[in-house]
Amino acid sequence: MSHVPLLPLPRRAARFAPVLPLVAVVALLGLPTAGDGAQPADAVSALVVGYCVILLLRERRRPLSPRAAVVLGLPVAGLAVAAMGAASPAAGLGGMARYLQVFVLVPAAVLVLLRGRADFRVLAWSFVGLALWQGAVGVHQYVTGTGASYQGETVRAVGTFGAQDVMGMATAVALGVVCATGLALGRTPSWQRAAAAGCAVVLLVPLALSFSRGAWIATVLACAAQLALAGLRRALKAGAAVVAAGVILMGGFGVGSAMLQERIDSITQVADAPDQSVVDRYALWASAVGMWREQPLTGVGLKNFPEYRDGHATLALSSGSDIGGAGETYHKQALLSPHSMYLLVLSEQGLLGFCALVGSWLALLVCAVRALGRARRDGPGLDCALIACGLLLWQLVDYVYGDIGGPSTVLTGVALGLTAWWGLAERAAADTTRRDTLPGRVEEAVAR
Repeated sequence: MSHVPLLPLPRRAARFAPVLPLVAVVALLGLPTAGDGAQPADAVSALVVGYCVILLLRERRRPLSPRAAVVLGLPVAGLAVAAMGAASPAAGLGGMARYLQVFVLVPAAVLVLLRGRADFRVLAWSFVGLALWQGAVGVHQYVTGTGASYQGETVRAVGTFGAQDVMGMATAVALGVVCATGLALGRTPSWQRAAAAGCAVVLLVPLALSFSRGAWIATVLACAAQLALAGLRRALKAGAAVVAAGVILMGGFGVGSAMLQERIDSITQVADAPDQSVVDRYALWASAVGMWREQPLTGVGLKNFPEYRDGHATLALSSGSDIGGAGETYHKQALLSPHSMYLLVLSEQGLLGFCALVGSWLALLVCAVRALGRARRDGPGLDCALIACGLLLWQLVDYVYGDIGGPSTVLTGVALGLTAWWGLAERAAADTTRRDTLPGRVEEAVAR
């Protein structure tokens, strides 16, 4: 039922009011992290979920379509069983809360709050803005030698996430590249496409300086898929532009340092002459597989990987990874996860949890690709479709080498929410042009 707000907002603010809480979650990830516990972005994401519950009760509308409820709710069953097998009730509830936050509640909140493609684009641009900020901090760290420790030098770009979460900046920047690529390949005004393309090229520098092989591989594959889905002509043009930009950045400006070249070469040396980080990863993967074989159906329980690790690990596993620089004193950080989301879920939640969680992601991907096909035929929303598919593809590839954890994890939930909105929202496919026009958006926002 329509109502008049107590404090009428200016029309331009009212236009994007529903999406602003989600933008705030993304923006708060630009703040320096404080410890290993919950961060401001996590707290605000919880408030956003609570706000969605109140909003739905107030408007007396169904929270999700039956299809969306099934797809997003699939992981709950496996999580509940795995939580009962945790070492303690506190560990089980804590682990379950984190999984629900990232893979169920935050995506559902995005699904509820987004009202059209214009809101989608605002949230996608917030990803690009966060990536530019984190990338700028990371480049400064590399240039001034104030980054995280890498091969004895404090040059690794980690942004505001610090040396404790070396993957944080890489994740934020890579997702920004995916969003910028999708925006550049869409059918929005030419100045927006040009700005997005420029942002994507600029973000390649901090992504390279993150020295994250997993993020590089996931970004290349996700952006290649976006180019292919956008059409052959667009793919050829964009590919030529990226190659030219890469030559200029890597050669002309000297971004291609010896360290970077060595890191790139190490991608093909994982079998012949792997470095210690690769050896540790293989040992952790073997440990996770051993846990799964011990408890194939339900796994060893949430948060129990560290407890069972040594019983299944080989002697090649080191005592921990080296942490230092970016404000951290040198110390060893224990290896408490297998550094593969798929193996983490398989070892702690078994086949039940694995099939539920991965099945949810694959269902999201199928729905998003189907909606993309409609966008290519009908015209509007191609940029949103490419972003939605690219974000999920990036996450699916990155989870081969990384897992849940760190302050940047909440960004994954927002990204999955964008994919869920495009593929599952009842109005995603039937979204009319009127929703993307200023008068229609203002009229709808003021009416609410």
